Amino acid sequence: MTQLPLDYETLRLVWWVLLGTLLIGFAIMDGVDLGVGALLPFVARSDEERRILINLIGPTWEGNQVWLILGGGAIFAAWPALYAASFSGFYLAMIVILLALILRPVGFKFRGKVKDARWRETWDWALFVGGFVPALIMGVAVGNVLLGVPFGLDATLRPHYTGNVFGLLRPFALLCGLVSVSMVITLGASVIAARCLGEVSDRARSYGRMAAIATLALFALGGLWVAFGLDGYVVTSRQIGAAASNPLAKSVVSETGAWIGNYARHPWMLIAPALGFLGSALALLALGKRGGVVAILASAAAVFGIVSTAGLSLFPFLLPSNLDPNVSLTVWDASSSHLTLFVMLIATLVFLPIVLAYTTWVYRVMRGPVTATSIGRNPNAY
Repeated sequence: MTQLPLDYETLRLVWWVLLGTLLIGFAIMDGVDLGVGALLPFVARSDEERRILINLIGPTWEGNQVWLILGGGAIFAAWPALYAASFSGFYLAMIVILLALILRPVGFKFRGKVKDARWRETWDWALFVGGFVPALIMGVAVGNVLLGVPFGLDATLRPHYTGNVFGLLRPFALLCGLVSVSMVITLGASVIAARCLGEVSDRARSYGRMAAIATLALFALGGLWVAFGLDGYVVTSRQIGAAASNPLAKSVVSETGAWIGNYARHPWMLIAPALGFLGSALALLALGKRGGVVAILASAAAVFGIVSTAGLSLFPFLLPSNLDPNVSLTVWDASSSHLTLFVMLIATLVFLPIVLAYTTWVYRVMRGPVTATSIGRNPNAY
């Protein structure tokens, strides 16, 4: 067999980083849309103001969904065991997320079809659900991963899930859901404050400051819970990095505070939670001082830091099992083959820059304030 330029263990680590990059990209790019949707009925009071917010995210939300598709595709191709276990275990939760996300394009298209206040208000609340519910459930899903998921593997590596959708609603998982909601609301409010004018911008700053405070408090509470009240997992023996993927070839133990161990072994990882706190604090200050661009960058940095904190805390785990810790899926035993990871890396290096360039171009074209006047001049406005 031809020797590949990167060894198997390095490729697995590269794909872990790439998966994290795609998930963070989705959290930031689509987080704006989710945050604006969740704020829609509260920040905008009149029909004109609500049209302004809808047209703020209307031209870009479809492109932002690419990050979700790329993330799902990366899990399917690079981490098939993770895809099988998580998508089957969280199946009903994912259906709820998809149904909520479907409300967004439907709401955009149908809201303006009838000039009736009750009709439009109904779709406004549908857009709220399309922003709030996905943010909440995605955070709950991350919380459940940190808690451990009740799944097992048989001798042929087929997963079986023993939980149910109501079992996902555990207190710590709900706390993570609230962290997710508050951070995307802070991000959405920052974009509204920067790109809208008048009372809409003022209300967005007010809600954004409250969300930033909530993010700081909830993120701190979550950190304390992880450190002192949550059982994490530690690999006590594993297969060598060049071995074929086999989650059954290792031993894992559960320990309270184990998720904090990575920060003791690799202090540089503390950059992630520090960025979560500093970004939220700076967004809070910037929103109070009308620093629109600064608030956007700071709240985006907070999202980056918070999502990275979850990923770094879990490393090397992708999906720990609280049913049988030994079958937990890790970076080293849940990936596709060496050749598959390499070929996919080449494809990613070709197409990811295209996605980034297109996204940059779209946001450059759509820059500037969104006002009632600009909507009136646009025949394609919602």
